[in-house]
Order: sequence, then C-alpha cells, then structure tokens
Amino acid sequence: MATPANLLTVENLQIRAGVDGPLAVDDLSFTMAAGEIVALVGESGSGKTMAARSAIGLLPAPMQVCAGSITFQGARLDASDAKAMRRVRGAHIGMVFQEPMVSLNPALTIGRQMSEALALHTKLNANDIRQRCLTMLQRIGIKDAERCLASYPHQFSGGMRQRIMLASVMLLSPALLIADEPTTALDCLAQLDVIELMLELTREQGTAILFISHDLSLVARYANKVIVMRNGKAVEQGRTQDILLSPKAEYTRQLLDALPRRGALAALPEHARPLLDVTGVSIEHPGPRAFFRRSKPNRVVHDVDLSIAPGETLALVGGSGSGKTTLGRAVVGLVNPCAGEISFQGLDILKAGNRVHRLQCQMIFQDPYSSLNPRMKVGDILAEPLRHEPDMNAAARAARVSDTLVDVGLAAHFADRFPHQLSGGQRQRVAIGRALVRRPRLVIADEPISALDMTIQKQILELFERLQKQYGFACLFISHDLAAVERIAHRVAVMNQGHIVEIGPRDQIFDHPQHPYTRKLLAAASPLERLPDGGYRLRPALSQAA
Repeated sequence: MATPANLLTVENLQIRAGVDGPLAVDDLSFTMAAGEIVALVGESGSGKTMAARSAIGLLPAPMQVCAGSITFQGARLDASDAKAMRRVRGAHIGMVFQEPMVSLNPALTIGRQMSEALALHTKLNANDIRQRCLTMLQRIGIKDAERCLASYPHQFSGGMRQRIMLASVMLLSPALLIADEPTTALDCLAQLDVIELMLELTREQGTAILFISHDLSLVARYANKVIVMRNGKAVEQGRTQDILLSPKAEYTRQLLDALPRRGALAALPEHARPLLDVTGVSIEHPGPRAFFRRSKPNRVVHDVDLSIAPGETLALVGGSGSGKTTLGRAVVGLVNPCAGEISFQGLDILKAGNRVHRLQCQMIFQDPYSSLNPRMKVGDILAEPLRHEPDMNAAARAARVSDTLVDVGLAAHFADRFPHQLSGGQRQRVAIGRALVRRPRLVIADEPISALDMTIQKQILELFERLQKQYGFACLFISHDLAAVERIAHRVAVMNQGHIVEIGPRDQIFDHPQHPYTRKLLAAASPLERLPDGGYRLRPALSQAA
C-alpha cells in the first residue's frame, strides 16, 4: 500500500518569547497524513498548544516562530502573510478551543456565530447559510435547532457548548482540525459524547485531527500516533500502542506512572457511629420569574439517603447536572434542603445555631483560582479560618499556618505570595490547606483535581491520602474522575438526575456494577490502566463485560 502524502509537515520548529526570550517550542518535527489522528501530550507548559497555534498563525504576543517550517498541503504556512492565513484559517484548518464559553461570544446568538465563517469563506446566501447551520445542529443531536440558533451560549451546558463549537468548525469541512483539550472540564459521559461526535464528523469528511491533551486514557482510545512533549521538546513519538504500552523515554514512563491505580485503603473502625447522616434529603431551585410570579420549582435532588463514618471517604460520582455539587453544598450548609434531615455528630445541622457543624465541616472548591481571594496573601488565606479559634493568639496562628504549609508541601516563603503567583497545583494545595487548617472532622472535596495535569493530579491525591491518614478526617469526594475515585474511595455513591441509583463498597461498584447507569459510566471511563506488575494495558470495554 502506498504511503499517503503528508497533509501537515512540521520541521525543526522553534517558537520563542520575543527576540531573545526562552524557547516555548524547541526543534519540534512531525508529520500528519490525511484522516490521521495525532496526539500531542504533556504537562501544562510543555509547548503543545503553542506548537498547534503556530499552524494557524494564532500565537499570542510575544510568541513568534523563529526557526523551522510548517507546510500544509504543500504550502508554507510560516512564510504566509496575514491575508493568506485568513484564507486558510477556518476554511482549511479549524480549531476547537479548550473552554467553549471563552471562545464563544456571549453577546452574540449561536446562529450569528455559526454563520460567520460560512459568510466569510463561501458565496452562499443567507437562507442557504441558515439551512446549513440548522442541518448541522440537527446532525449533532440538537432537538430544537431553530431555538438553538436564537439562543446564547450561557443557555447551554458545557458539553452542549462544546458540541456547538465543534459543529461551527466542521461546517466548512476543514482538512485539519486542531482540538485543544476539548474535553478537559467535562464528565466522562460528556467527554465520550463530544469525542465520538468529533470522530464521526471528521470521518465523514476525511478530516485529520491534531489532538492536544494531557489525558493519556483518551489518547490511548482514539489516537493513531502520539508525540510526547516536555519543556518544548518532543521526547518520544510513534504509534500509540508502542508509546503507551512500551514507553522508552523516562518522562513518558513518569506520565504513565501518574495514572491512578486501585490500592489498599486504611481499615475503618467497625460499628462506628456515622459522622454524617443524610436522610430523605430533597433540594429545589426556584423556578424562573415571569410576570411577577415564579414558575414551579425545579427539584434537583430527590430523597437522598447516605452516611459517612469517621475517617471514611465516600465518593459521589455522576454526570454533570446530576446534583452532586448541590448535595455537597447542602451538607456543608451552603444550600437549604426543602425536605429531609442532615445530622452531623448526631445533631441536626438544619436547625439554627449549629456552630459546631460550621467549624468542623470544611469545603474544597473545584476552581481554586476563583475560590481564593486574589487580594490576600497565602499566609492570610490560611490564617483566616483560625479567627474563630478563641484560644489561639497571633503566635499560635502563625505557627499553625507554618505547619499547614509544610503539610501541603509548600515552602515557608509561599506565605507572602498572592494566588496569581502560584501554579494550578500550588493553588490547589493552598485550597486544601485552608480547609484543613482548623483540623475539621469532615471535608467536602468538590472536583478537586478536574483541571490539573495527570502528574499534578497524582501529587494532589497522594497529598490528600497522607493528610487524611495524619488527621483522620472523613471526606465526601465529589468527582467525575472514576480513576481517582477508584484509588481513594472506601465507598462509592452513583448519582443520576438527582437520585442515588447505586451505593456500595468501592470494589463492588467497580467490579460488579448493578445499575445500568453505573455500567454506562464505567464503560466511558479510562481504557488505559496500570497492572500490579508495573505494566500497562488497554482495558476491555466494561459495557460488553457487564
């Protein structure tokens, strides 16, 4: 069989910040054939996105290509002027960005945004453009396409926004699609949905995909070829199975070693009285107001029962919008249920004046950048919860803050830094430290690792396990990352559309799931897993095994 001509050729590419700044990409070379899926993997800052954006002339200032060449369909892109790049961008090379809410204009309707590229790159009239947009929306599973065209981005979920973004890009049938972390913030079912849709659309049109990701499991499932990047350099590249199942570079092995693996958990005391009891809890959101009246409330949590023992980690898993975070916020006292009881150490927290619960129950939020005050230094952030400790003077508070920095693996000088001066992993360590500085009995961790690289995820999970053994707190671990749940949870509760559909010990849930929704979640989970002997394998589809 003849080798197909290369669609994209990158040779000895160098990208530098300014004239004499550091290299963001250093001597990168690779090729892509038509219809091929090539994955760029590595940690944040490895140069993946810079390399991809250089192909469409969208490098942020002061980044610039200083050496090498980029050839697409026989034409040199790095030597093209702005006018020539505008003809290529969108029509021949499309890009789906990481966060659709940022890349979609919140002030314009979906229809207006979808039609822009067609109006620019084709000679279709307005009616034909509208009809093509409607057809594509129906193609991606939008039930009311007419209504979608008149709606705004904020009226859709994250997964639906990403589907709309993908549809907009694929309207022009580009020869190459650059997908920059397109599923990072989505749950496993939405991830699978978006990726499968992307593959289906690109297969129909013969589009090649440059897939940028730090999720090795998605790469193992879909990519034909993998390029592993570190500090701007390609440390290893080749066929996916060769790279991921038999890695040669030490850095590739480090990335694979960061995959969570089921391990032995600390034994819990038998017949211990539950620390937290949730009985028959239902939660409603007020309906929208119309003509000075509110419509019927929307019930998002239905008659939930669960309990957590001292020192236990109960994982609450499910798709986005299933009610996980709402239930967690009710447990910590940030949302009031419309029915049911929540008892902490035997006391009803829904009754006024339960100060003990407020002090002994802390929360780690999903996004530390938005939950940490940008105008406060790290030391002040960690000291703030201690203001409710009447027996602690200033010296004792400073000592506790210093001890907490050590506990979360940060040096003492971090106390004088602001949140924007920290990396994502360091900010998450501060968020964990703030929750634990008062030595609480219960911690609610809401998606604490969802936006982190795999190596940083491993560090945070190890930190969390060590601190739990050290201080003995119980944890409600809210997550859609089933690999992380499999590592740290004693028990797992599966939530779907506000209902707990299955709850049980970790091994039972993962090895013998009973409910169809649980099996669906597991089928969408990681196909790449570590073996006890230190090797790796592609896990067979659980949907077939079930």
